[in-house]
Amino acid sequence: MQADESPNSGARASIGIVAGSGPEAGLDLWAKILKCNQAAIGAGFRGDLDAPRVVVVSEPRLGLSMDLATNEEAVWSAMRKSLAALAPQVDAYAIACNTLNWYAPRIAQLGLKAELVSFQSVIKDWIVRSEIRRVALLGAGPVTAMGEWSAYRGLADRVEVELPGDQAALHHLIEDVKRLGSDSPSLRPRFAQLVESLASDVVLLACTELPLISDIETEKSLVDVTDLVAHALVARSLAGRAGAGFGGGRRGDADRGR
Repeated sequence: MQADESPNSGARASIGIVAGSGPEAGLDLWAKILKCNQAAIGAGFRGDLDAPRVVVVSEPRLGLSMDLATNEEAVWSAMRKSLAALAPQVDAYAIACNTLNWYAPRIAQLGLKAELVSFQSVIKDWIVRSEIRRVALLGAGPVTAMGEWSAYRGLADRVEVELPGDQAALHHLIEDVKRLGSDSPSLRPRFAQLVESLASDVVLLACTELPLISDIETEKSLVDVTDLVAHALVARSLAGRAGAGFGGGRRGDADRGR
């Protein structure tokens, strides 16, 4: 194939990933972007040249977000450095960490030209589309506390939210996914027990570590927020192909989690 025969031909929007919290989260989002992209193009998919242009910045210090109340400014410093490297190179991007999306309003104030596709915004869109009324929310401690440090603190304004009975056990499980890696045999039984303790039929996996161990047997509907974000990023990438706008600018102003 000649370079100028590719359907991409430089017309697609570039997308980005801020990674590093946790170690596998950015890879997981990227893999889902590639899968969504191929499905969206369909039978005409030609391989390499039809893949989206993806820029990844991975910063390990973003992992301090597991204790966001203590490390707020250190994490923000790491986030600003990551965005300074990433944002000039992309049209839209996501932060591969539910907890870190707490910074969406502050990021909006930076005036970056690249659009942040926040986890809050895709969940809001999903709720509208699905007309869901009740969900269980599983995430790290700052997320499930639903307080000042939670990017999901406004979720209860839209749906009835069930939280895990043992939030400390869930937080430790997430830390162990980061520490041990998702292949550790100890993780899935613990996750399955947490899922089955919930009354809700629909469970939001609001932590990028949880989808890595979500291949368990359950009758509940496990909603991978990372997968929803991947679909949103691919939609923006493909919108650039025909020169269509995708909302541009700073959606973070409307995604304050309130």
